[in-house]
Amino acid sequence: MNKIGLIISSVLVAIAILSSTLFVVDQRQFGVVYALGQIKAVITEPGLHFKLPPPFQNVSYIDKRLLTLDSADAEPMLTAEKQRVVIDWFVRWRISDPSQYIRNVGLDEQAGANQLNRVVRNAFQEEINRRTVRELLSTSREQLMADVKREVQEVVKGAKPWGVDVVDVRITRADYVEAITESVYRRMEAERKRVANELRSTGGAEGEKIRADADRQREVTIADAYRDAQKIKGEGDALAARVYNEAFGRDPQFAQFYRSLEAYKSSFNKKSDVMVLDPGSSDFFRAFRGSGTTGGGASAQPANPPASPPRR
Repeated sequence: MNKIGLIISSVLVAIAILSSTLFVVDQRQFGVVYALGQIKAVITEPGLHFKLPPPFQNVSYIDKRLLTLDSADAEPMLTAEKQRVVIDWFVRWRISDPSQYIRNVGLDEQAGANQLNRVVRNAFQEEINRRTVRELLSTSREQLMADVKREVQEVVKGAKPWGVDVVDVRITRADYVEAITESVYRRMEAERKRVANELRSTGGAEGEKIRADADRQREVTIADAYRDAQKIKGEGDALAARVYNEAFGRDPQFAQFYRSLEAYKSSFNKKSDVMVLDPGSSDFFRAFRGSGTTGGGASAQPANPPASPPRR
């Protein structure tokens, strides 16, 4: 039994020693082999690999994928106009040389992110100090990001290379600080109100001008129409008078009789009218008192018709 136990123990120890000498490198990672604190090998190919058992050799892993670093603070920066602005940015970067990265930066990705954050922020501060707000927001935005990327590359590729590649640098947001933003919004609102009031005043003046012109044209049109109507009416009255004169001139007695009938018609147009007079002595009823005929037909022969109807 003791022999069997010894064999089993030996097998287990051998398996433990063998497992400590084997390690797997993922395709998304670098494998870094250390021997007494010194880098002995960097494994870039994925798969199963061998090393000496601890404490002779140890292995650590570093991410080889494309990493993203986002801005972590909202500290304002000064533009060339001394305006305080806040920007949000991100950086795409990767570890290209694990040996240099470990020697000059740190043992994990977070160490590189912390140092890279400081370098990128300083580069942004330097470039923003050279530009106005207008250039930052529109005209020189792309050039600013390209300049920041170039400065960061100069630092990470300098005398002590970091072993990283900076792929891209981008600004996601640029804005004034909150106090300035409120002031800008108030100025914008006041300006828009001023423009709106100016447009309303201009529109009101134009409206009054249009209404005054329309009223003037209306008065002129009505006056012209009244003048033309009176002219036509006068011409019509003159023509009617001429026709009446020509017609009545042919038979004056009939004309006088016709005028008497028109006067009676105007006087007796309502049943409620009451007239108190003496038909025998009033000139108004002279046409009723006269009689006579003319050849061709019966026709009243009034003397002289009344000039006007009697008062009621």
